[in-house]
Amino acid sequence: MPILPPEPDMYPEVLLQSPPADAKWWAVYTLSRREKDFMRRLRALEIAFYGPMIRKTTRSSSGRQRSSYVPLFPGYVFLCGDEEQRRDALATNCVSNTLEVGDVDALLQDLIAIRRLVESDVALSPEARLVEGMRVRVRSGPFEGVEGVVVDRRGEDTLLVAVNFLQQGVSVSMKDYEMEQID
Repeated sequence: MPILPPEPDMYPEVLLQSPPADAKWWAVYTLSRREKDFMRRLRALEIAFYGPMIRKTTRSSSGRQRSSYVPLFPGYVFLCGDEEQRRDALATNCVSNTLEVGDVDALLQDLIAIRRLVESDVALSPEARLVEGMRVRVRSGPFEGVEGVVVDRRGEDTLLVAVNFLQQGVSVSMKDYEMEQID
């Protein structure tokens, strides 16, 4: 059986580059395992959203490698719109709860950094809870300018980029010379 191509995880494609100025943002908590269904319904209703998806590769018991696309933040999709669009989203029967985002600028910066990491197609490790650490900025390479926190995992320096609103994030292995400390 062929692997299906990934479905769009953002609508419209330019949402993070040019978000509507007067729109509100919500973190929508979906019913269990309904993120993709919810995003399909939002796309059909032409409601702006972003639900980052990452490629997950596993091996079956026979040793065959299988790939699928799973939500980076299980249960969460970010919705951008007005109150009427939020009500339309609630009517999809995929929503458990909505949380209005207070600091939209900080959320957008976090989502743009997450998007850059996801699009790079490097191995990412979802991080459930944030830890204290040194704040850094990547100096060069494909992640130049991305800010995050350094954590030590299995003896490797790892850059943790987080969506602070959710207290979740994603990490990628990097060398210490690729990062610089910020205040």
